[in-house]
Amino acid sequence: QVQLVESGGGLVQAGGSLRLSCAASGRTFATYAMGWFRQAPGKEREFVAGITMSGDRRYYADSVEGRFTISRDNAETTLSLQMNSLQSDDTAVYYCAARSNVANFIPTTPAGYNYWGQGTQVTVSS
Repeated sequence: QVQLVESGGGLVQAGGSLRLSCAASGRTFATYAMGWFRQAPGKEREFVAGITMSGDRRYYADSVEGRFTISRDNAETTLSLQMNSLQSDDTAVYYCAARSNVANFIPTTPAGYNYWGQGTQVTVSS
């Protein structure tokens, strides 16, 4: 089992940057594929980015490709999301998620993940 705690959210102007972090408990972090999702008011939770257990592959939603970068540090058991060129459409609660026993696959739906953090609010003002 893993516990996830996000941080780094806040208010930023359009065009600005934020870096989200997700601290994971436990010594088995390297056995989980990890993902970032977001949910805006009145909308479904959507996939943002994912990374394999080893960090050798990444996958992004089209809407953030080229602006966001997901990374992980298995030694420090942390997951990060660097968000650049933020737009008002990026406003949402951002969640990190973990999936165990997934080999080298990156799930892209909420149902594909076992564990979730509590979320951190990102607000982009235009």
